[in-house]
Amino acid sequence: MNPHTLDRPLRVLRVCLHLLLAGLLVLAVARAFADGVPHAPAVLAGALVMGGVYTAGPLLPRVGRLPGATAGWLAVLGVAWLVLLWLTPDGVWLAFPLYFLHMHLLPTRWGPAVVALTAVLAIAGFTRHQGGFSVGVIIGPALGAAVAIATVLGYQVLYRESEQRRQLIEELRETRDDLAAMEHSAGVLAERERLAREIHDTLAQGLSSIHLLLRAAERALPDRPDAAVPHVTQARQAAQDNLTEARRLVYALAPVELEGASLPAALERLCATTQQRSGLTVHFHLSGAPFDVPTAYEVALLRIAQSALANTVRHAAAGRAELTLSYMDTSITLDAVDDGIGFEPREVRGGSGFGLPAMRARARSLGGSWTVESSPGNGAALAVSFPVDPR
Repeated sequence: MNPHTLDRPLRVLRVCLHLLLAGLLVLAVARAFADGVPHAPAVLAGALVMGGVYTAGPLLPRVGRLPGATAGWLAVLGVAWLVLLWLTPDGVWLAFPLYFLHMHLLPTRWGPAVVALTAVLAIAGFTRHQGGFSVGVIIGPALGAAVAIATVLGYQVLYRESEQRRQLIEELRETRDDLAAMEHSAGVLAERERLAREIHDTLAQGLSSIHLLLRAAERALPDRPDAAVPHVTQARQAAQDNLTEARRLVYALAPVELEGASLPAALERLCATTQQRSGLTVHFHLSGAPFDVPTAYEVALLRIAQSALANTVRHAAAGRAELTLSYMDTSITLDAVDDGIGFEPREVRGGSGFGLPAMRARARSLGGSWTVESSPGNGAALAVSFPVDPR
């Protein structure tokens, strides 16, 4: 419960308390004049003094804020009440609003004691006017004191619980905001990593091919310009493909190789393009009957194939490479094999850069498995697999 929700009834109770005290003062004065009490003017004067002291309390800035000022005001108000109680037995009813004032303004350890003292003085004053004790004289003020103490203490407990609940809700909101910020940061980092892999597997590899082709053309010039023309043509085509791929990345679309073509067709075209540009003999094999798989898997397999062939061209010094795409009962698998110089897989398993670590991260981010087998002088074999349901 919001503490402000409790403040509204508290304000209403304060107004009711003001009206109650004013009404009881008017009642005491009216009864004094109606009964023809000789000291009725004194009762009127006492009621005016008590009403004036009570009205001055909310107007004094220190009352309710400083304990000394509050206790002093309550003491003066109590004295004015005792004078009125001495003058008329109807002053006993004014003890009831005083109970609530004491409980509300005094500390918890002092409030009940002062209320009890006020009840004793009310009983004593009323007994003086009645000329003796009676059960009703004792029960009335005592019961009123008990009700006031129970009401105010219950309200204080409810207010403390409400405040604790409000603080807990604020902490939960702050925690939720922190979690949202952490999830946003994690999403940003994941997207950055994904884009880095995309750029590495497409634009970076394409630019590397353009660089190799232009170096070959440079070596052919100026002695053999005819031999340089094919390299320049292939470099220009690679630049065009890279430009198209860059636009696709900007608009976050699927790879251009998969647009209007199946994954096997895209891989076969990749092998032919790699062979044409690098001179490496590359063959593509298809195993099993193709079936529909999630687009994310197709993109990942194509990017891994691009990165694997690019690594073979740049680092393996191989004469032959093969890609095999296998459609199985519960999975789709891509194998990339070359007869190059090989390497030590342990040197790249813990890496954090691109190339093989990026392929592994791409496969595992989609729940796939990734393995590589190689040794110096014995070529390399890479396999990535994703679980699928052909149905």
